[in-house]
Parts: sequence; C-alpha cells; structure tokens
Amino acid sequence: MVRDLEQYSAWRQDVQAALQAYRQAASAAGLVDGASALRLARCGSRLLDDRLSVAFVAEFSRGKSELINAIFFAGYGQRILPSGAGRTTMCPTELLYDAAWPPSIRLLPIETRAQNLSTSDYRELPAAWTVLPLNIEAGGDMQEAIRQVSLTKKVSVEEAARYGLYDADDADAPAMLDEDGQVEISMWRHAIINFPHPLLKQGLVILDTPGLNAIGTEPELTLNLIPNAHAVLFILAADTGVTRSDIEVWRNHIGAGAGRLVVLNKIDSMWDELRGDAEVAQAIERQQASVAHLLTLDASQVFPVSAQKALVGKINDDAALLEKSRLLPLETALFEELIPARKDIIRRQLAFDLDAIEAAQQVQAAARARGIAEQLHELHSLRGKNQSVIAHMMRRIDIEKKEFDSSLFKLQATRAVFTRLSTELYTSLGMDIVRDDIDGVRAAMQRSRFFTGLREAVRQYFERIASNLDRSEGKTAEITEMMNVMYRKFASEHGLALALPMPFSLARYRQEIADIEAVYHKQFGTATLLTTSRVVLMEKFFDTIASRVRRSFTNANDDASAWLKVIMAPLEAQIVEYKEQLKLRFASIQRIHDATGSLEQKIAGFEASLAALERDKAQLAQLLAALRAASAT
Repeated sequence: MVRDLEQYSAWRQDVQAALQAYRQAASAAGLVDGASALRLARCGSRLLDDRLSVAFVAEFSRGKSELINAIFFAGYGQRILPSGAGRTTMCPTELLYDAAWPPSIRLLPIETRAQNLSTSDYRELPAAWTVLPLNIEAGGDMQEAIRQVSLTKKVSVEEAARYGLYDADDADAPAMLDEDGQVEISMWRHAIINFPHPLLKQGLVILDTPGLNAIGTEPELTLNLIPNAHAVLFILAADTGVTRSDIEVWRNHIGAGAGRLVVLNKIDSMWDELRGDAEVAQAIERQQASVAHLLTLDASQVFPVSAQKALVGKINDDAALLEKSRLLPLETALFEELIPARKDIIRRQLAFDLDAIEAAQQVQAAARARGIAEQLHELHSLRGKNQSVIAHMMRRIDIEKKEFDSSLFKLQATRAVFTRLSTELYTSLGMDIVRDDIDGVRAAMQRSRFFTGLREAVRQYFERIASNLDRSEGKTAEITEMMNVMYRKFASEHGLALALPMPFSLARYRQEIADIEAVYHKQFGTATLLTTSRVVLMEKFFDTIASRVRRSFTNANDDASAWLKVIMAPLEAQIVEYKEQLKLRFASIQRIHDATGSLEQKIAGFEASLAALERDKAQLAQLLAALRAASAT
C-alpha cells in the first residue's frame, strides 16, 4: 500500500515537474496569455493539493476501526484506533496529515450543533476546536489521546433534542434514557487526527464514521464527506448478516459504483476446527453470495475478511494467518480501484486544459511569425528602392496605424458594455444574494414549525438557486457572444489570427446543487409529517446544505471572476503584439530611409527572430509531449 501511494505521489510529482518546465519555457518565449496562465496555475494547484479519501461506513460492532487498524496501522505493532465491543468511534473522525499543523487531535464540541454552522464552516474557525497534542513517540499516550473520539456525556432530553440527537416520537426513544432520564451523546461533533503516517503523508485521508445512525443525524457525512470520498468501504459482519438499516444506508447513501466496496468482516466466527477448510470456504462463499444478492451487487465486489486476525497476523509476522484472514485481496482491490480512478480524473482534466493552452499558444506563435514574415517581406521589397518609395511605405504604415487606433476606440465602447454586463452577472451569482436567500429560508423555518412550511421553504430555495444560475448563464452567454463579435471584427479588419474567447459554463455547479438537492429529497422529500426532533434535524441539514451551496457559489464566483479577467486576454495580447509590430515596421523603414546601409542588417535580424521563434515552438512542443507522456504513465 505504501508503495502504491508512493508511486502515485511520484507520478504527481513527475507531472508537476513536467508542467513547471513547460510553464517556464512558455513564459520565457512570451507565449502565455492570461487565459493560459490561469489554466496552468489551476493545473499546478490540482496536482499540488490532490488527496485520496477513503471512507469506512458501518453500524457499530462490525469491526470497522479494527479494519482500519489492520489495513493502515499494523506497522506500529499495536492498535492505533480504539477497538472493542460496542461503540468505539462516537463522532466522524478524519485521519490525515497536514504539515502546517503539529501532530494533534482537533475536536469540535457537540454543542456547536446548536448553531447555524456546518462542520465545514467550523474548519475555517480554528478557535472553535479543542486541540490536543499527539505524542507519536509514546504509543500509550497516543492511544489515550485518540480515545477521545469514543468519549460521551449525559445530557437532558431537551438538550439532546436541541442538537437533533433525540427523537421523542421514536418508538425506541425510551431505550436511550438512563435511570435519571438523561441521554448519552458523543462529547464531540467531529475529530481531525493529524498524524505523520507514511500513507497519510502521501495524501491519503481516512474517514471513520460512528455508525449508521450518524449518517442520518450528521449532515456533513450525508451531504459531503461520504459522497465525495474516492472510495467507500461498507462493512458488514458475518455474525450479524445484513440488516434492514444496512440495506437502506447502502441504497440511499452509498450504492454500487467505482470505488464502492462491501466488506463482510468477522469471517473468523465461521472458522470451525470440526469442519474441513473446504466446508468453511463454501459456507463463506454462500454468505458472500447472499450479501451480494441483497445489495444487488456482483459477488466479486463483496470481500470476506477477518480484520482482527489480519491485524494479529501482520503484527506477529504470521503469513499463514494473514492469508487466512483474506485481507490482502481487499487491499489490492481498494488500491487498484482508488488510484487508477483518481489518476484518470486528473488526466482528463489536464488533457482538457492542455488542449486549450496548446491552441492558444499556436495562435500566438502563428501571429508573431506572420508579423515577422510581413516585416521581412517589406524589407526585401525595399532592396534597390529609392527614397520616395520608402517614404511612401512609411506613410502607408502610418495610415494603417491610425486605422488600428480607430478600431481601439470602438473596443473601448465594447469594454463599457462588458463592464455593465459583468456587474449584472453578480446580481444573480454574487455572494450577497446567496446570503440573503439563506437568511430568508432560516426566517421561514422559524415562522413555520410544521412540515409543509419547512418543505415549501426549502423547495423555493432550490428553485431560486436554479433561477439565479439560469440568469447567470444568460449573462455569461451574452458576454461571450459580444466578445465573439469583437474577436471576429478585429480578425477580419486587421488580419489577426484570433481564437475565440474561452467559454464559461456553470454546469459543474448546477450538478453540485442537483446532487445536494437529491440527498435532501432522499432524507426528507417523501415524509408526510415531521416530528419536533425531525424539524430540528431538518434545520441542521439545511445548515450543511447552505454551507455546501455557499461553497459552490464561492467557487463559481472565483471562476467567473477569473474568466472575466482573461476573456479579453487573447485579443489584448494580439493588439499589443500588432501595435508592437507596426511600430517596429515603421521604425525599421524609418532607419532605412535615414541610413540605407542598415537594410541587410535588419533583414538578418528579423530572420534570426523567426528562427528563434521556430526553436521556441519546437521546444514547447517537446515539453508539451513530455508533459502528456508523464500524465499517461
């Protein structure tokens, strides 16, 4: 596993190095416009910040934490995550490594559930977290610190209901009360363990979930962490089989697909010395087939394992026990699905950007080559010409310059319209309208504590989002069409080779919002009534919905702002290039008019410039090919 992730990390570094070499060469050659610079920066950021997330989902006592220990932490010779009978993980727990933080555990108090902020929002508020140091040199100290994720406390029914953690109308609610009428809840809402493990240093993020019930009560899991995980391991137990809640969670929150694996744990409960190995294997295969049938899966996607025996086998270097635990096929499948799938996503994104960058570079190089060729043609035509002919050519270039300056005045008028449309775009895409919409829904929720009022408020909220995205798409289409007209006009009037401006689309953000709405409908859309506690839970879900929508619109605003800055970049670059060429042509002929002996020197100079441009083009083509080859490995 470490080798797999190291190879993946090395692949990213190789692609990053090839990208940097291409960017430096293109910049040195002056063949990077604003749009290309933006694309190159984004490619670099994607490679630099890339992480691989694996989520472990299971009801309690399925051996989930033990499986994480067996797969990732056996090399420490002991359990890192607490494991045992009953609940050992009470809050969603992320294991990762961020060099900006010392080894530590960051814990978000459960009381934050009473506020209108999601877990994602609190990530930007460091003061809200309790931070405990993690002594990685002392295994006992580290285990004791990590045991924080299993701590609970007793609260009143009213307080638990306020957090959305107690439903008085639930038939099982009385069983949650102790003899004093209190409810036991997790002390923490979320935990982030910053741990310099070799796998985590390579960009792996492990998510340990606190049980199936948490998926329904912690919106961050439902709306963000599990859907966005690159791999999800759904753990069942051979000694309990598949329960109805297992099936519901699988269908509603996970489902079959790339990187979605089912683990049938605790097969050691089926080991029997009174039966032969073949008979035990057949029994395991029957249960494997039964699980696959209930979850509508191919049996090959269900992996029977014994996490506990695998951990013992690894720690004691017992190869026979490790093989009998069947953990190795699961590890192979996990990383064979996880890494190639992530690589493929990066490759597709990189290929799309590189195609656009290459096209823009070719246009720039062609325009520059054409300008040099025109100047050479004029200089060659001056050989043997008298002073009056040269003076006539100077007047002609001067007229051409004045005509071009006249076109620039028209461009200024287009800029004014461009500025107006850009401002109008933010009336539907800007963050003010997002904030006002969120405040409006929260106010409506406070006014109506009934299901129909709550559902109507959220329905209208998603409708307004769709309407705002429609209006925003209309404005970006209007801007694009206006710029297309201007590009074509300059190209036809002045012979410029201009690629049409980079298009802009909000499709990605539409899909993000649609995914959020789909999860909301699964959770609340089919209910006919809401109990008081479900109303509280729905409000908590809306906090996370609002956070996700706000994040989507923030990213959309950043993209739109970057697009507006670079949409004119190719045209402006060509205008600067063309004006520079006109000045050079005029200056060259002026000098020849004043000193005819410099003609051959000027011709030689422009021929050298043309040769240098061809060398730059060849070098960039080689570097681009190397970059594509690095990403394809």
